[in-house]
Amino acid sequence: MYKVLIADDEGIMIDSVTLLLKNEFGDDVVIESARSGRSVIELAESFRPDIALMDIHMPGINGIEAMREIRRYNDRMVFIVISAYDKFDYAREAMSLGALDYLNKPVASDKIIGAIKKAMSAIDSEREKRSSDLLVREKLETVVPVLESGLIYNLLTREHFKEDIDNYKNLLGIESDHGYMLALIFGQEQEDNNHMSNPVGIAVKLQDHAAMIRETVKGFFPGIVGSPLANKIPVYVPSKSEDFDYNERLQLHEKAQLLVEKLKSSTGIFARAGFGTVHPISEALTSYNEAIESLLLTGSKVAMTQDLPVRVGYEENYPIDTENEIFDCVKNGDSEGAILAAGRFFDWMTEAYGAYPMDIKLKVMEFVLWAEHQAYRKSGNTYEFRSREDYLPTLLKLEDFSQIKTWFLDKVTTACAWVSGRKERQADSVVDKAKKYIDENFGQDISLDEVSRIVDISPFYFSKLFKEGTGTTFIDYLTNVRIQKACQLIEEGELSMKEIGMRVGYADPNYFSRTFKKNMGVTPTDYRDR
Repeated sequence: MYKVLIADDEGIMIDSVTLLLKNEFGDDVVIESARSGRSVIELAESFRPDIALMDIHMPGINGIEAMREIRRYNDRMVFIVISAYDKFDYAREAMSLGALDYLNKPVASDKIIGAIKKAMSAIDSEREKRSSDLLVREKLETVVPVLESGLIYNLLTREHFKEDIDNYKNLLGIESDHGYMLALIFGQEQEDNNHMSNPVGIAVKLQDHAAMIRETVKGFFPGIVGSPLANKIPVYVPSKSEDFDYNERLQLHEKAQLLVEKLKSSTGIFARAGFGTVHPISEALTSYNEAIESLLLTGSKVAMTQDLPVRVGYEENYPIDTENEIFDCVKNGDSEGAILAAGRFFDWMTEAYGAYPMDIKLKVMEFVLWAEHQAYRKSGNTYEFRSREDYLPTLLKLEDFSQIKTWFLDKVTTACAWVSGRKERQADSVVDKAKKYIDENFGQDISLDEVSRIVDISPFYFSKLFKEGTGTTFIDYLTNVRIQKACQLIEEGELSMKEIGMRVGYADPNYFSRTFKKNMGVTPTDYRDR
C-alpha cells in the first residue's frame, strides 16, 4: 500500500488525478489532498505520505518552499512536481530537493501514471533495502553477543586452541593481540570495605538488565562484553599498547567512575570496576584475576592493579573446599583463618592417611611451598633461592604428627604475615617517597597530581595512602612543612616577609600571611616581633 498526497490549488486537478489513481491502482493507494502549502506541510506530518504530487503555485507557501520545509524532517518522501511554470530555476530547485520527476501542465494521464509507478518502484526498493538492513541488524544483535560471550568463556577457562581465538578475533573485528580485562562486580550495596551484599539476588536481577548494561559498558569501553557470571560481568578491551602509561590509567579510572555511576542510576544496582594489566589475549585470564584481586584489596569503587600492592581433579573424599580456604586466607593475609583451615586439613590427613606419614609430609611441603609462592607474589618480598634449604631435612626428621602440624601451621602463618604486611610496606614506601619529595620541593608550585606522578600512583589511591600513612591530607601536610620552614626563616631574621613567602612556595604575600595566621594563630609579622 502507498500513501499519496495530491497538492494543488485547483480542485478540478485534485479530483481528476484522484479518480485517475483510484482507477489505476484501486485499494493499493490511500489518497489525501491539500490546496495550500501550509496544508501540505501539516499533512506531511500527520498523514506521512510516501508520494507527493506537488504543484508549485499555491496560496501562501508555494510548493518549493513546502518541499524544503518537509525535507527538514522527512528525507524519504518521493516528490513528483506538476507545474504550469516551465522554468529552469523551478525545475533545478525541485530536483535539488529530491524530486523524482518534473511534469509540465497540461500533463497526459499516462505520464502521471508512469511517474507514480516509477515512484512506487523506488519506494519498493527502499523498503526492501530497509527490511534487509533491519534483518541483518537483528541477526547481528543476536549473534554478536553470543560470539562475545563465547570468546570471554574461552579466555577465562582457557579451553581453546590458538585457532579458536583467531577465529573469534576475525569474526568480531579484533585487530590487536593485546588487551586487558575489566571486571564489573554488582551488589545491593558495598559492605565490609570490599565485599558486595546480596550477590545471589543481584545475579538474578542482572539478567533482566544484561542487554542495557552491555550497551552502557560499550559506550565507555569499546570491548567484548561477556554474559553475567553470577554477580560479575567480565569485559575484554583490546589495547594497541602493551602497557598503561600514567595518563592512560587516569583516563580509564575517570571513565570507570562515570560508568559505575551511570549503571547505578539506570539499574539501581551498586557496581564496582576493577582493571587488570595488559596481557596477550591468550593470557586474559591473568588480567581478569588481577582485576578481581584489585577489588578484593581495596574498598574503592574503581581499582587498578598497578595502583595496588599487588585451583584440579581430586579423589572423592578430598576436602577441596578446605584447601581453597587455606590459600584464599593466605592471599588475603588472614593468619587466623589460614591456621584454622590448615589445622582442619592436617587433621583430615592424619585421620584418613595416618598410616602414610611420608605422604603427609609431602603434602605439607606442597602446601607450604604453594602458600609461600602466593605470598611472594603478593608481598613484594625478595625471593632467595636457598631460603628453604632446611625445609626438607627438618621435615624428614620430625616423627610425631603434632610436631609436623606445628611446623606446617608456623610456615602458613608466616606466609600470611608477608601478605598482610604488604599494604603497610607499600604505603610506607609511597608515603616516605612523597614526603621526601615535598621536603625537597616545598618552595615550588607542587600539587597532589604532580607528587602522585612521582610515586607512580594514581591521585585517587595516592591520596588515600597518604592520609592513612600520615594521618593528615596531602594539602595539610604540605602547608605544615611550608609554615614550619617559614617560622625557621623568620627566626633567622635575614629575609623580608615577601622573600620568605616566596622561599616557602607562596608567591602572593597576602595569601602567605593568611595561611600563616590560620596555622600559627598570629601573622608572620607578629611572630617575628615575639
